Amino acid sequence: MNSQNVKLGMQKAPHRSLLKALGLTDKEIEKPFIGVVNSFNEVVPGHIHLRDIAEAVKKGILMEGGTPFEFPTIAVCDGIAMNHEGMRYSLASREIIADSIEIMVKAHAFDGIVLIPNCDKVVPGMMMAAARLDIPAIVVSGGPMLAGKVKGKAEDLTSVFEGVGAVTGKTMSQDELDCLEENACPTCGSCSGMFTANSMNCMSEALGLALPGNGTVPAVYAQRKRLAKEAGMAIMKLVREDIRPSQILTEKTFENALVVDMALGCSTNTVLHLTAIANEAGVKIDLDKINNISSKTPNLCRLRPAGPYHMEDLDAAGGISAVMNELSKANLLNMQELTVSGETVGEKISGCEKKYDVIAAIDKPYSSTGGIAVLKGTLAPDGGVVKKSAVVDEMLVSKGRAKVFDCEEDAVSAIFSGKIQKGDTVVIRYEGPKGGPGMREMLSPTSAIAGMGLDKDVSLITDGRFSGATRGAAIGHVSPEAAEGGPIAYIMDGDEIEIDMLKGVLNLLVSESELEERKNKIQLKGNSYGGYLGRYAKLVSSASEGAVFKK
Repeated sequence: MNSQNVKLGMQKAPHRSLLKALGLTDKEIEKPFIGVVNSFNEVVPGHIHLRDIAEAVKKGILMEGGTPFEFPTIAVCDGIAMNHEGMRYSLASREIIADSIEIMVKAHAFDGIVLIPNCDKVVPGMMMAAARLDIPAIVVSGGPMLAGKVKGKAEDLTSVFEGVGAVTGKTMSQDELDCLEENACPTCGSCSGMFTANSMNCMSEALGLALPGNGTVPAVYAQRKRLAKEAGMAIMKLVREDIRPSQILTEKTFENALVVDMALGCSTNTVLHLTAIANEAGVKIDLDKINNISSKTPNLCRLRPAGPYHMEDLDAAGGISAVMNELSKANLLNMQELTVSGETVGEKISGCEKKYDVIAAIDKPYSSTGGIAVLKGTLAPDGGVVKKSAVVDEMLVSKGRAKVFDCEEDAVSAIFSGKIQKGDTVVIRYEGPKGGPGMREMLSPTSAIAGMGLDKDVSLITDGRFSGATRGAAIGHVSPEAAEGGPIAYIMDGDEIEIDMLKGVLNLLVSESELEERKNKIQLKGNSYGGYLGRYAKLVSSASEGAVFKK
């Protein structure tokens, strides 16, 4: 056990003395030490209840003969951070989360860890730490929020963001928006659609790092607490049998996760996060591999923002296990990979039949290809990413006139003031990992476009990224980014841009000679951030590589 380094033998008497200062008895000190990483805070609605989850986890650990030690990490609420300076810190927080867990685990020699995240960057940050540390680890999240109800219709945070655009476009009254504001987020938990937080919680199941139900059981259900106790019990088995993330996070496991990702229609942010987790696990994932898997994986789910359903509906239909079981009927999964349940993927999902049409049958999918598409071309030589399942058919193939903005705020102002017309392609640059810095999510401009009824006529392209709640022809992660001299830096108003999501094409229809001339004339913009963001900008890699710190 790792904890023997701090408790075994005469030379560790001082260490044991400090442990006894915590109130531990000799019997507790003899048992395996389990770190319980709790991202609770009083800012994030997805995390406000995590004290209860942590208590349930600790009970499970105690029942199976371990000694739990709870410690915290940070968490950012993307919704509250959206559309202002705070969003620069969201993706950047992922690295801090992984690093802080590494520090605590290495400093205190835990034998295993239970990771309790819930919202966007916290889930991948914790899984990155698990892969990096390679000690027995299990994820148990706080669970999704229930959908709100307004006049008998299910609503969520996307409804409120789009409501702002609808009021501006005079298709909704202020009173109606006030009603949405009051009712769209009725419980604690991660926001109720297939947004980034829920996407990554579902990925924790697909990656084998979480027990069945982790991605979908609602936060307010008693089943969530029982799941937390089971996770606390399961970590003890993993410690006893020395089952580590390196045995679970194999190349075939990541292939499984990407297949499930495409079937669910997850957030485009999963591309960043799965790539980053794979990087920590020593597994290579690139955009070509993602596109290849998307091309042969049917899309089986259309949850918000791509469709009418919410996470509670997916849970009632059988959850991730039922989705994976449906995929297995077409031999799309590697069934022998190990999971933290102690079972293989095949054993874990056996007999988990879908119960409702929230999950489409494998032979009658929503589409024959996955929910995410990677686009490449003269505008994005290293790729861009779009949630294709949330794009209306009319916008899958289009050409538009560029309207170029060097920051999100200027674009939002132009949209709300009526300066964006049908047939325009909004380009927002200098919002990438380096240029932002921090690669801000842009739910506000995409929601404004949708709320004002322009989502069938206007595309948006950025070297930043989008919330999982974004719908429409919104292409993010364009690489290389503007700050690194990518073609997006040299687009001018009126340039024609070609988009073909069916063929994976994103082209700037400007001649090579004209582009070279612009490169000689146009000065790239830098940023002058200090503090953590300044260090982040110097260290971070391209979005096409997961926006991880360079080694």
